Amino acid sequence: MDEPAYRRVVVKLSGEYLAGSQPFGIDQPTIDRIAGDLIAARELGTEISVVVGGGNIFRGVEVSSRGVSRPTGDTMGMLATVMNCLALEAAIERRGQPARALSAFVMPEVCELFTRGAAHKYLAEGCIVLLAGGTGNPFFTTDTTAVLRAAEIGAQAVLKATNVDGVYSSDPKKDPSAKRFERLSHSQALEGGYKVMDATAFALARETSLPIIVFSIAEPGSIGAILRGVGRGTIVAS
Repeated sequence: MDEPAYRRVVVKLSGEYLAGSQPFGIDQPTIDRIAGDLIAARELGTEISVVVGGGNIFRGVEVSSRGVSRPTGDTMGMLATVMNCLALEAAIERRGQPARALSAFVMPEVCELFTRGAAHKYLAEGCIVLLAGGTGNPFFTTDTTAVLRAAEIGAQAVLKATNVDGVYSSDPKKDPSAKRFERLSHSQALEGGYKVMDATAFALARETSLPIIVFSIAEPGSIGAILRGVGRGTIVAS
């Protein structure tokens, strides 16, 4: 078996993807398939951490127009990420793979508090680590969380799972002439204003020299393909 391209990564999943074809909520066949993909990637020898969004349950940024303050809305969104991580943890463990959810804020009856030490410990033990609760602070997206946590735990890359197979010059669903980039620098990604990740995440990745690989999660086995160096995507790196 080929050696994986990275020994430790953070996979960023959108909450919306976990809804499958439903308008909201968690689609069990989808989360089971994702769990299988993560386990297969772990079996390559790569240590896997996962940041999941909460948009399939709640989007804090959308409720500010309804009289809910942005900090309160963001906190509600962070709680949604905890729900997704617990669901994914259960799906992974049903298949016999150890997993551990770690929260950015204290909720001892639900899951353990995130610390770098705890993350290192569980990764070394072979667990897939699920990073819940965003950064624990409002105004930061789960994209930024993924880059922050990757820098904190010494991950070699962030694997940004999307519904398209990389970064394009324009929306490929609307523009048939859109060009897919094989590689971009962090600065080019920022200057281009590409919507696959927010600017804060790209800026932090540039500051920490952390590669981001943007790829499509729609194809089963795509996480493992990226780790083996045969997957289709865009590398954003200095």
